[in-house]
Amino acid sequence: MKTIYKKPDVFLSENMHYCPGCTHGVAHRLVAEAIAELGAEERAIGVASVGCSVFAANYLDCDFTEAAHGRAPAVATGVKRVHPNALVFTYQGDGDLASIGVAEIIHAAARGENITVIFINNAIYGMTGGQMAPTTLVGQTTTTSPGGRNPAGAGYPIRMSEIIATLDGAAYVERAGLYDVPSIARAKKAVKKAFETQVHKKGFAMVELLSTCPTNWGKTPVDAMTWLKDYMIPQFPLGVFKEV
Repeated sequence: MKTIYKKPDVFLSENMHYCPGCTHGVAHRLVAEAIAELGAEERAIGVASVGCSVFAANYLDCDFTEAAHGRAPAVATGVKRVHPNALVFTYQGDGDLASIGVAEIIHAAARGENITVIFINNAIYGMTGGQMAPTTLVGQTTTTSPGGRNPAGAGYPIRMSEIIATLDGAAYVERAGLYDVPSIARAKKAVKKAFETQVHKKGFAMVELLSTCPTNWGKTPVDAMTWLKDYMIPQFPLGVFKEV
């Protein structure tokens, strides 16, 4: 019997704790597949940040370290400089990367650090109670914007991929979505490309993955996928923003 799909060994057979419909698990699998396809299982080092993303270490069978909130790019910088032959990546949410860690990510990219960043954007703080994040859409209801995000007081959503792409040290920046099978297939290519950028020593690479948070959005898993496609993509267009 022909084997259609074999789970990469780096992806652990653990029952995930994520909420039904959350696409963190999908993102984990894409990272695992990319590492396995590059044959980098023994030299991959992940940096888990604060938020739902911190649990990535539970599901990926490679070396991991944890970083303080927002500091994953700084920790990854140190790890990569000490272990230049390692495949070093961070796994961060939007509250972590685009808020408390915005200086860390911008300066790591500006320096052209040869690391890979997996950026999960679900437009909300997931783990800490569904508060408004830097990526929350205008009008979107959260626990700290019960009337919807009002740009008059809270400003507008931050497009991190577009910002990072302007920096000379950034070698590869792409935004992809996790809302149906074709979009996930495209996201897989983006994640692998980001790791390949590091392998070829081209510099800083970041993949932004638009993801769902059904629990804090107050939606069913199916409705969350539709909402991502209908509302997040117009605010955060998909595509490659920079490739050296």
